Amino acid sequence: MDRIFSGIQPSGNLQLGNYLGAIRNWARMQHEYECIFCVVDLHAITLPQDPRIMREATREVAAGVIAGGVDPNNCIIFNQSQVSEHSELAWLFNCVARLGWLNRMTQFKEKAGKDRDGAFVGLYTYPVLQAADILAYKATDVPVGEDQKQHIELSRDIAQAFNSMFEVDFFPLPEPRIQKEAARIMSLRDGLKKMSKSDPSDNSRINMIDGPDLIAQKIRRAKTDPEPLPERLEDLTTRPEALNLITIFSALSDRTMQSVVTEFAGKGFGDFKSALSDLAVSTLGPIGDEMQRLMGAPDEVDKILHDGALKAKAIAAPIVAEAKKIVGFLNT
Repeated sequence: MDRIFSGIQPSGNLQLGNYLGAIRNWARMQHEYECIFCVVDLHAITLPQDPRIMREATREVAAGVIAGGVDPNNCIIFNQSQVSEHSELAWLFNCVARLGWLNRMTQFKEKAGKDRDGAFVGLYTYPVLQAADILAYKATDVPVGEDQKQHIELSRDIAQAFNSMFEVDFFPLPEPRIQKEAARIMSLRDGLKKMSKSDPSDNSRINMIDGPDLIAQKIRRAKTDPEPLPERLEDLTTRPEALNLITIFSALSDRTMQSVVTEFAGKGFGDFKSALSDLAVSTLGPIGDEMQRLMGAPDEVDKILHDGALKAKAIAAPIVAEAKKIVGFLNT
């Protein structure tokens, strides 16, 4: 069976885009593949963090993943820092990866901004840690967005370089599983901006932890235009807010966008928002309720993460021990 590995940063405030773009897909994959899902708290500290907030965010993200349908009885869910093999293998890979490879990574330039000399070393080398995350489990497939494809290619380069340097066939070359069909969810206040947890307006997004009443309220207040919905999808290309709401309806209902447009053609946004609200509440309301319950039971979340870490370590420890032996370390 193929082994899936994927991770999510503990930055809190999970929103609709996180659910549709990652968590819902994870929940579906768990029935077809061996899945390992990780809250990547080691990656989080490549930027300054408040320790108290990060602990809370780690629990919140884990709660969101579980509430979103990822069952810890079907797969492994843990936070990265509990499994030391990630860090050990990352150091081995730091001694395999080339500076030129990291210099080509575009996300460091984006995150470091103009003050590159003031950026943490970890921010520069975190793609190497990402390779270790994947290869510590010999994962074969990594579900990622298009913006992360470059990092999986680096993981393949590192795996190949390790195998070549030590003349072994040890690490597999993981494949990026690009979620091409994932909907691009935009802000409820501006159809030209991506929905984001960093937007100062809470009304711009639907948070996974929002309750039914708040979800319905945000959809009612979502920005639209005065025109009725058209019969053809292509007629929405110059109407970004309308297109965004159609996109959300399509994604939540697993229907094509054209079929949604056909159903509501000629109707105003009053009727459409009412239907979208019912759909969103029925889909997301139970997720928000379960997240609220889990956030109120931190010991339960901590136990799930701890138990998951034990299972993860049982897989990673012998793989990393063998990698250390291949490198030439004694007593591994």
